Amino acid sequence: MKVYVNYNNNKWRKYKIAFDKIANAAVLKNHSKAEVSITLTDDAEIHKLNREYRNINRPTNVLSFELGDDMLLGDIYISLDTVIRESRAANISVAEHTAHMIVHGMLHLQGYDHIMDDEALIMENKEISILKKLGIKNPYTADECACDVDNCPGSRFVRFIKRIHLPHTGVGAYVAYFICGAISALGFAPFNFWFATIIGFMCAYYMSRRDASEIGFWGQYGRIAMFGAAYAIAMFWWALHSIFVVPELMRQFAVWTIPGIIGIGIAGAIIFPWPFIVAARIRTVPAARPFLFGGASALILWLREWALTGFPWNPLANIAMPWGALANSMALFGALGLTFVVSGIIAALVEILLRRNIQNFITLVIFCVMCVCGIFYGNINITQSDANAERANTIIRIVQPARSQSQKISYTHADAVRHAEENIHDLYNLGMISGNPDIIIYPETTYPFVITDDDMPLARAIGRNVIIGASTYSNNAVFNSLIVANADGKIANTYNKSHLVPFGEYSPMGIMPAPVNLGVGHGPEIIEIKSGNTALRFAPAVCYEIIFSDSLVPRGAMVDAIINITNDTWFGHTPGVYQHLDMVRRYAIESGLPVIRANYSGISAIILSDGGILSSLPVGERGVIDGMVWGAHVTPYRTIGRDWMMIFILIVACVGAIATRKYLRD
Repeated sequence: MKVYVNYNNNKWRKYKIAFDKIANAAVLKNHSKAEVSITLTDDAEIHKLNREYRNINRPTNVLSFELGDDMLLGDIYISLDTVIRESRAANISVAEHTAHMIVHGMLHLQGYDHIMDDEALIMENKEISILKKLGIKNPYTADECACDVDNCPGSRFVRFIKRIHLPHTGVGAYVAYFICGAISALGFAPFNFWFATIIGFMCAYYMSRRDASEIGFWGQYGRIAMFGAAYAIAMFWWALHSIFVVPELMRQFAVWTIPGIIGIGIAGAIIFPWPFIVAARIRTVPAARPFLFGGASALILWLREWALTGFPWNPLANIAMPWGALANSMALFGALGLTFVVSGIIAALVEILLRRNIQNFITLVIFCVMCVCGIFYGNINITQSDANAERANTIIRIVQPARSQSQKISYTHADAVRHAEENIHDLYNLGMISGNPDIIIYPETTYPFVITDDDMPLARAIGRNVIIGASTYSNNAVFNSLIVANADGKIANTYNKSHLVPFGEYSPMGIMPAPVNLGVGHGPEIIEIKSGNTALRFAPAVCYEIIFSDSLVPRGAMVDAIINITNDTWFGHTPGVYQHLDMVRRYAIESGLPVIRANYSGISAIILSDGGILSSLPVGERGVIDGMVWGAHVTPYRTIGRDWMMIFILIVACVGAIATRKYLRD
């Protein structure tokens, strides 16, 4: 092939570069008799060409102008100024970097491109192969940033990350994904190692991007499924602790422990790989992938709210709980929005590590701006939660009995009635502790007898308004209920739990094991309790009903608080108890409503509408909390609603991905 070299800048002449040899090394067989022109210029000329032909107002290193002729391939322009700057930054010679630019330009003239990731990988591999034959090292493995190493932000971190060896093939690849999934669970309560979750997700995202070009869809899904399985098991293993709390139940259900662990892993393997799959395998530019990853992550969380029985436990947003203003961004866009932002930042950081160009930095900046907007509103939400404290006038007492599950209820013993009477006596004593509460709140299923009428002797004995969890019987069904009884012992309201726990309160599909099969309530309600000149208007929630975003307060209704009665005795001191509390705090932030939480054995708490804990009782501690609530307000998220917020997030994700693909190309 004939190579014509034009020196538009004579400074090039001092560099002894074999332009002819390099260009011929990059020519394909069907172009061996073609001709190419290489023009050696500077930033001023290449800036002008870049602006005129590409509408980009800045200089660049190399431009290729393909003529579309098999004999006259086209023209390559190389800027000495840019090549020198990049050579110094990468700590390589001008000759080496120029050789790379020639090979890069030659491949462009012969039909190669790098707009799409798969095309970029093919082109880069071709460049690496050609340069290797010329004795030049791989230009895509340099440790340095594309700037002065001493001044480049994050350059040491980049070098550190690149030294981490993540297996490509064999069993090692599956193990690497599994480890990433396990450490990613450490970002949630009680550990709160948020950085572990960030690192685990970043490594899994990096491997998924790498694997997409090496293996097929199902091969990649199989690998990422290991991440999902480990992530789910490490987060949710504690759910099976309930099997061993009561000896009678343990003997019956212990055989399901291993199948239960496997089932949790399978569910995680089905659910959690999809954001990685979507981001890695859809054909687009790198800068668009964080929008895909964030959008898919939010969509998976939304689907977890209602698919099958729904299990939105531990959204990625919850790793922000230790950071007040960031956590309170959920008042603006919910856990869905914060999951979208956090996921997008994770993906954008990895894309920058893979290719540090302006397009990827712009995507990161977009997500960071959304994060800053969330933090800004988070501070507003914190301020609103402190408002009107002087108007609080209803004194609430939360009772935490903290008796063991065997003391609380007997399944087979003949003295079950005696145990029940002892429990009633204990509840009375706790309710009568000195103080002047307007309402006394007892936890879920605290009352030891099934209620079949409108009489509540405990409330009459104490002489106060009482809210208590009990089993009720009506219409040939047993319900898990929240009972509101007046000081005269008459039951004024009964709220029946509507979102039941699978395997615990009903048998899924009628074939899986469950201790009981309860009746289903009718959904959200508003209840008002009056005591003298005070009144408390609240939305009731039994147990884990409160983990479902935007589910407790009917649209447009105004309430003072949410009263959540629950029983975490089943989970002891496992992470589930602390994660359940974080889910309650999340709901308080999203809704702008304080939460009064009565837990049988911990953690009972008064939670303000910014997610802050005003007062609480630790796991397993017997006692009472007296206090008041204030600061109820309507957040943007509660106004918009979960489903409309999901639609808005998908629009942002799609617009972002399409816009970056169209306008921010390499």
